[in-house]
Amino acid sequence: MGAGAAATPVSYKGMEDNVKGLVLALSSSIFIGASFIVKKKGLKKAGASGLRAGFGGYSYLYEPLWWMGMTTMIVGEIANFAAYAFAPAILVTPLGAISIIISAVLAHIILEEKLHIFGILGCVLCVVGSTTIVLHAPQESGIESVKEVWDLATEPAFLLYAALVITLVLVIIFHYIPQYGQTHILFYIGVCSLVGSLSVMSVKALSIAIKLTLSGTNQLMYPQTWVFAMVVAVCVLTQMNYLNMALDTFNTAVVSPIYYVMFTSLTILASVIMFKDWDRQNPTQIITEMCGFVTILSGTFLLHKTKDMADGSKSMRLPKHADEEDGLGEEGIPLRQQDSSMRKS
Repeated sequence: MGAGAAATPVSYKGMEDNVKGLVLALSSSIFIGASFIVKKKGLKKAGASGLRAGFGGYSYLYEPLWWMGMTTMIVGEIANFAAYAFAPAILVTPLGAISIIISAVLAHIILEEKLHIFGILGCVLCVVGSTTIVLHAPQESGIESVKEVWDLATEPAFLLYAALVITLVLVIIFHYIPQYGQTHILFYIGVCSLVGSLSVMSVKALSIAIKLTLSGTNQLMYPQTWVFAMVVAVCVLTQMNYLNMALDTFNTAVVSPIYYVMFTSLTILASVIMFKDWDRQNPTQIITEMCGFVTILSGTFLLHKTKDMADGSKSMRLPKHADEEDGLGEEGIPLRQQDSSMRKS
């Protein structure tokens, strides 16, 4: 009986932390979802008077609207950062699906990127899947020092994962993006997602360090804390650069769900490897969480496919020039491709 009584406060504390993480994660999704739209407006406005971000331009840095969107995203990321201090990544990260819904609805209203009826069903599936994961998420493991996180990060399994991610990112950046970045969305988003899975693990470590420091156990004196901080800085800058390229080149309603699916899948994988989240759960809980995640994937897939249906013959690739509204000719064929075909004939 004594053991049961001792276990109850710990369990309650873990549940309370999960609720805090849940609220912070939901707030983060609202801000981030809105930021996609504001940044897209800023990118379009900047692209009308300068070299577009999708072609290596940085004129958006002079656009106040883009900075407004960036500020909104930063607020969302701060809330997300705080969420990782209280709840496991396997709970916080999938809740990014809410940002997809916010982004899709606002894109429909503000950017006039039509949302098909099945896209609405996709939003509902995202909510159902998120709820399933929330109800069956593991409680945060008790970590008392940033050194414990460092020990987890330097285990062979996670070091192998990190090495594979870094190698793949370098190959994509230097080989595939110069050739296919403007026509294949997966390369820009792939870099963001791969780097993002490492950044979340570092954000998790850094947020735990700050949480412990604020509670009276100083973690800033450990060099590991600053290593995690540097990794976060490098990863976030890389993500921001390639996400801007993706947003400027492709339709927002396509970028958001694909980024979410790839980023969340890789982050859950990284979290399972590093923090061993599933070691604290039984098979039923794990299977239920995976079903919830598959439900979210189904929702994002619907959002993606029905966007194509709503656009009809429009390509998901955006124009190079501001005066070419869609950059498409008849039957959805890019204008440059049509011109080339006419010259050959």
